[in-house]
Amino acid sequence: MSLLAFQKYMHVQLRHQSRLSLAQLQYAGDWLNRLYQGGYWRKVEMYLIPAIRQATPHADGLLDEINGLNHAALESINVVQQRAGAAIDHSELQAEQLCAAIDGFCAALLERLEKEECELFALARKVIVGEAWFAIAYQFLAHDARAQEARRDKAQVLPFVLPAPLPTSLSAALPASLPGPVPAPGTPADGAETAAQGSAPAPLAMPQPLRARA
Repeated sequence: MSLLAFQKYMHVQLRHQSRLSLAQLQYAGDWLNRLYQGGYWRKVEMYLIPAIRQATPHADGLLDEINGLNHAALESINVVQQRAGAAIDHSELQAEQLCAAIDGFCAALLERLEKEECELFALARKVIVGEAWFAIAYQFLAHDARAQEARRDKAQVLPFVLPAPLPTSLSAALPASLPGPVPAPGTPADGAETAAQGSAPAPLAMPQPLRARA
């Protein structure tokens, strides 16, 4: 769904556009890289495929095909990033070439997903025994737990922002010194300390920084 949504969005954006900016090329390259990394580092790639390799020597052909589709998608990313890095002159061919690179990228990864659904998972059900499935499931759960913990650790702490200074006209209207706090009835106060309090206001307690919710 992410691949198809991105492909459709870019086609709509480039449909009536003949000249591309450097920012548009960089945007496309960044999103292609995100989609590629999101597919390459999936749990299937990290845990299921190694288990298949260990279970049977007859899966090399299929796994090589899947790996080749990964390389085809990566090549499309390289084309877009090289054009953005070279900052080529704007021309009518840029939009067509960018659409072609995006189409090639999406086609390669969609074919890979199709092979996984129809062939890889069917092969996994045949060659992986029950005990190994429990180990894979544990790896999946541990992966999800680490990802959730990483998201929690990325919660930012909002810094305390000092108030803006008063306008010059308002500052001039205020008295030079503010009266100190009035002592409670019956509380002894030293004369020198009382005078010091009358010359400057008591320091304000700085509020603690707020922590954003994840």
